[in-house]
Amino acid sequence: MNEGVGSLMSSEFLNKPGAVDAGDATNTGVAAHYGNPLSEQRELAAGTAIVDLSHRAVITITGPDRLSWINSLTSQSVAHLAPGESTETLLLEMTGRIEYAVRLIDDGTDLWLLLEREKASGLLQWLGSMQFALRVKLANRSVDFATIGTLGQPALPVAAPHGLPLVWRDPWMNVSQGGHQYAEATRHPAAGWTYSELLLPRTKLAGIAASDIPVAGLLALEALRIAAWRPSFATEVDDKTIPHELDWLRTAVHLNKGGYRGQQTVAKVHNVGHPPRRLVMLYLDDTDTVLPSRGDDVVALNRDGQDKSVGQVTSVARHFELGPIALAVIKRGTDPTTELLVRTTSRDIPARQVVIVPPDAGASASVTVPRLPRLGSVPR
Repeated sequence: MNEGVGSLMSSEFLNKPGAVDAGDATNTGVAAHYGNPLSEQRELAAGTAIVDLSHRAVITITGPDRLSWINSLTSQSVAHLAPGESTETLLLEMTGRIEYAVRLIDDGTDLWLLLEREKASGLLQWLGSMQFALRVKLANRSVDFATIGTLGQPALPVAAPHGLPLVWRDPWMNVSQGGHQYAEATRHPAAGWTYSELLLPRTKLAGIAASDIPVAGLLALEALRIAAWRPSFATEVDDKTIPHELDWLRTAVHLNKGGYRGQQTVAKVHNVGHPPRRLVMLYLDDTDTVLPSRGDDVVALNRDGQDKSVGQVTSVARHFELGPIALAVIKRGTDPTTELLVRTTSRDIPARQVVIVPPDAGASASVTVPRLPRLGSVPR
């Protein structure tokens, strides 16, 4: 296997004027912004700018059993993924908790897996332990290929090693076949989420960074993602998260597919139970220039003026149109009309709750719990 992305140097995009390294453990080596995050958001939303995601990991699975194998292990139905199609899937623990979230592209020869760099080695090791006698071969291709994000169609040298351009199109715009949406919004904010990720030969990055193609940093992408209610593994997921809590049944879970690890919990919670927590978006009071941080407590006030912690902020940004916004995961039973505060080290910030996953999510009588195939079987 090739060396992992963690051994790579900082991105060539950090040489651009105004570039500021994101600097945190997950995103170091790429730019948080290039001097004007709000302007970068506008260009990114308009589809003219690109985002350097070259710190992300790229894994390939080659061999005739690649799709049926991943189909048997993860939450999405991918056994019949056509060349050029893309989707996303989750690898769950037996308890249904999310262990990995992976973006998938198949080009007819290889299945390409895109994910956070710090998760790549663990996923490769686990998949290697599950190969048995199947006709599959794993490789870490992170030193060969780099990821670029966009909401448009930039003219870039997209890699096509087997004749099909390697473009992952985010399915979040719509509910995928076999999925289910808990959000009850009349018009889901993801309706205009035209986000995609392009794989490029890593040798092309320097030339692109030196060109006049508009660029946006991670802060711009985060703000647009939060506004689209789009969960991210790196921020919204902790060691207790199940897909229902984030409305991730929309695109990452096929409810009529069984046989994968954690499927029993997925079916049980959706059909006869309720997720213990739920994702919300928060509009934050704009009286201060300092934003809260990921992990800050979300506090509910009762009628007596007393407060209690009901959850935590998972993502936060200053949106170019909406102002300060955040995603948070809170207790299911929190009243959607109750007054919330985000408690920071310096002050309490009033927050207006926008329901994404409603308190009564789950207990869907319209879906039948599928019969579970024998664990470990590989459907053909």
